[in-house]
Amino acid sequence: MDSEELDRIIRTISSFRDRYRLYVGSRVVGYPELLDRLFIAFLAGGSVLLEGAPGLGKTTLARAYSTFFGLDYSRVQFTPDLMPLDIVGSNILEDEGGGRRSFRFYRGPIFSNIILGDEINRASPKTQSAFLEAMEEKRVTFLGTTYELPKPFFVIATQNPIELEGTYPLPEAQIDRFIMKLDFAMPDFLALREIMNLSPGDMKGAPADREETLRVLADWENASGSMASLSEVTDYAARLVLSTHPDKSESRLVRTYVAYGASPRCAVALLRAAKAAAAADGRPAVSYDDLDDLFLPVTAHRIVMRFEAEADGIKASDIVADARAVARHALTRNTL
Repeated sequence: MDSEELDRIIRTISSFRDRYRLYVGSRVVGYPELLDRLFIAFLAGGSVLLEGAPGLGKTTLARAYSTFFGLDYSRVQFTPDLMPLDIVGSNILEDEGGGRRSFRFYRGPIFSNIILGDEINRASPKTQSAFLEAMEEKRVTFLGTTYELPKPFFVIATQNPIELEGTYPLPEAQIDRFIMKLDFAMPDFLALREIMNLSPGDMKGAPADREETLRVLADWENASGSMASLSEVTDYAARLVLSTHPDKSESRLVRTYVAYGASPRCAVALLRAAKAAAAADGRPAVSYDDLDDLFLPVTAHRIVMRFEAEADGIKASDIVADARAVARHALTRNTL
């Protein structure tokens, strides 16, 4: 792709992001960084795990998000008695007339473009597995027949960090399938006051339609491979991910408190997200700062901590911050 076409696509994506900020940001107040990272994840083609207490507006966010993009939306409320067929769908027996009957596959809520999986940690491991497998494979197999999920396909799965009774934590091997884990925290005083005074007249912007969103995503798919990513930047991404492994890191915290570091899937996701972030900012090249900024949300949930970490009050964010500092220091040392 020539530079002029790449510049045109990047300008289009940046303008599209600005419209998204205006539309969704006027409906979900107080979370500009969270909204930006959700846009980056959508552009990068990855799903997001959102952790937050009840009542913060996760459902409102998902609805405003899907409305802006003009895509189909469905919500799945996870409960302990939810079964995989409640998500995937199942065969139903239909009367065709004349005494004839046949089975027809009834598509479950997983067959949407944007899905809110509310309180995913309340479902049993079997149901979680069916949901996350569909996310990974982008298709569903039922009684030997494969059904492709719609494109684009994006999941916002939520977890409630307050209530632990009756919940089933996501296994590490499955949580790795989310490109990011984001914290939906309580807004500050000014944002809370604005939320309390929010009225329909405060809503700004106009949503895109489905065709426009699909054009933007198709352009990005063609252009992402042409985004400039210097070998030094790619090396830094690899260095960041390796710095989370206790047998390869110079970080004392990592060697002491980490059992398993981030996977190669994390390195791929980090670079993909950094490219999307650069394009959203109107830049044709990935920078070290893009990688640093996204390292925490892309990596923290993929790290398996030792028991000693909880005992000593060490969090995954502490591990990531120290690993990033060590990798940045190594980068500086090698460039001097």
